Amino acid sequence: MCLGIPAKITELHSNKQGKVDYLGTKVQVDFSLVDEVKINDWVIVHAGFAIAKLNETEAQETMALLREYAQFVSTIDKSKKQNE
Repeated sequence: MCLGIPAKITELHSNKQGKVDYLGTKVQVDFSLVDEVKINDWVIVHAGFAIAKLNETEAQETMALLREYAQFVSTIDKSKKQNE
C-alpha cells in the first residue's frame, strides 16, 4: 500500500526542489510534478515527490484522519498484546 502524506512547503529552490514540514520534520522534496507551488502551500508527498496540491482545510482533515487511524491501530495492537 502506498501512502501520500500532507506537508507544508517551507523552502523552494529554482531547480524545482525544496523542503516540506511533516509535523515538525523537514524533508527534501521534488516539486516537478505539481504546478505553481509556493511557500506555505500544502502538498501530498509520496516517495520524495509532491504529487498534488491541496488546501489547508483538506490537509488538516487528512492529517486528522491519519492520526485517528494510527490511534485505532495502536488500540488494536494493545488489545492483542493483552490477550496473548
